[in-house]
Amino acid sequence: MKNAEKLNLEAVGQAYDQDQLLTARNMTRDAINRIAAQVRPGMVEEGAVEMARDILAEAGMLRGWHDVFVRFGSNTTKTFGAPSEPGVALGNDDIFFIDIGPVWKDSEGDGGDSFVTGNNPELLRCAEDARAIFHEVRRKWIAEGATGRALYSFAVKCAEARGWVLNMDLSGHRISDFPHAAVYDGPLAETDFTPSPLKWVLEIHIRDPKHQYGAFFEDMLLDDSYFD
Repeated sequence: MKNAEKLNLEAVGQAYDQDQLLTARNMTRDAINRIAAQVRPGMVEEGAVEMARDILAEAGMLRGWHDVFVRFGSNTTKTFGAPSEPGVALGNDDIFFIDIGPVWKDSEGDGGDSFVTGNNPELLRCAEDARAIFHEVRRKWIAEGATGRALYSFAVKCAEARGWVLNMDLSGHRISDFPHAAVYDGPLAETDFTPSPLKWVLEIHIRDPKHQYGAFFEDMLLDDSYFD
């Protein structure tokens, strides 16, 4: 049954191309860093979103399979798709994250990362822990061939061990030739098989227990050779 489920949920279309998917991934990571480099304290979140859209358009993105998100401060606790509180400006000692899902040449990109202005140690720790938990979970997948459900059960424990709450509304998904949702639009955390490389995205969204701020990191499930 698990093998049949895996075959069904990992099906791809005629446009699926692993090399192009990796190119889309690289372009996505580059765009995230370019957007982050233009974010400044005093900027209002809505202006940062428009700036991010301009950068993606300049990079040749014809469409996105989900909205462009740039979340500032308290809005970093919001789950995917939830509207931000309007008019939030980035402070001098603050946190923000970027989450984009561009499509290039029928291949989906998807990625996110968190950034800090100033030197607040807890904000810095939050951003770094989102990345660290991502890699801990990814290495469990490599070492044990863990199922999607097991990966996110482990992610919850990793977050709790660091004093954070993991947002399970953001718990991984398929990525493929556009649109992956035609095959499977559910979370990785609800699958009971070992996810294949180049087919899935791992998302880690952590929040402080008081829900005052959070951090996000997202990338494809890939082996160590794809990461610095």
